[in-house]
Amino acid sequence: MNKKLLKKIGLLLLVASLIVVVTGCARVDYSAMKPPTDPFMGTIYRFIGHPLQNLMLGVAKSMSGTNGAGWAIALITFVVRLILLPLMLNQSLKSTRQQEKMKVLQPQLKLVQEAVRRPGITQAQKMQINQLSMQIYKENNMSMMGGMGCLPLLLQLPIMMGIYQAVVYSKDLFSASFFGIALGKPSMILTIVATLLYLAQGYMMTIGVPEDQKKMMRTTMMMSPLMTFFISFSAPAALALYFLVGGIIAIIQQAIVSFIIMPRVKRDVDRELKEHPMKEVVTEGTINAILNQETADAAITNADSTATDATPTTKQNVESRNRQRNAGKQQHHHDRNN
Repeated sequence: MNKKLLKKIGLLLLVASLIVVVTGCARVDYSAMKPPTDPFMGTIYRFIGHPLQNLMLGVAKSMSGTNGAGWAIALITFVVRLILLPLMLNQSLKSTRQQEKMKVLQPQLKLVQEAVRRPGITQAQKMQINQLSMQIYKENNMSMMGGMGCLPLLLQLPIMMGIYQAVVYSKDLFSASFFGIALGKPSMILTIVATLLYLAQGYMMTIGVPEDQKKMMRTTMMMSPLMTFFISFSAPAALALYFLVGGIIAIIQQAIVSFIIMPRVKRDVDRELKEHPMKEVVTEGTINAILNQETADAAITNADSTATDATPTTKQNVESRNRQRNAGKQQHHHDRNN
């Protein structure tokens, strides 16, 4: 199983885990729920959920309006995303640099991909040729996993769980609303809007990206919209509101990446590659050498096997001729004596 497939499976498992953890209690009777006391969820509630609950209640009271709890969630989301912004922009910078360098390496990687699909290729040859892909990345100091990571998403997970706990374990927040939308119940309106925002952000990620790389990005692009939809669809609207506000900030962040960071990185990478070109690790000759070497080794092995099998027969023939020669000499000597 190749690393790209493993990465996709890992992302899908991560999304599934988030859905299970965050919305695992979404279908129970909230009115009967009490704050958790177990070591894991109880600790999250004590240090994240309960403080967020107090903050949301405080903002709601200070605004003396029905939308106070919703504005508190928006404020929390804004602060969290603002804290994560440098990390996410840095990650986008690394990802963009990786994409630009991948354009240069693509011809070599394509040679490897085409070689392993050749008819009649042996398993041993496939293994040797696949190792060339790792060598391409290694020789050019690049990661096979790319520049994208899950750290920002993982850092947000405790906050999402905290908002969930803050709402479902508080009667006041559970019964609160935001512009007529009950925060304690799932909201299809917020779910659809939040999902569309992340779809728009995913589309913006493909601006200026070559078509072959767009295909590689599609699975990653769909992670955020799918996660947003399934969690928002089954969880209280407070979480959908968190995703909605986060989606607005994500679009602003992606605009910075697409229209400011990417052009600058492209210029820097072009200049860097002119001074230090990428190493050519794989050529047609490299592929043919592996295929021909395997064929030559097989021919030598077959020849050795044939020679080994033929040796006893040859030895027997020599011994037979010697016996006949000796018998002839003895017969000739006997005739002379007579």
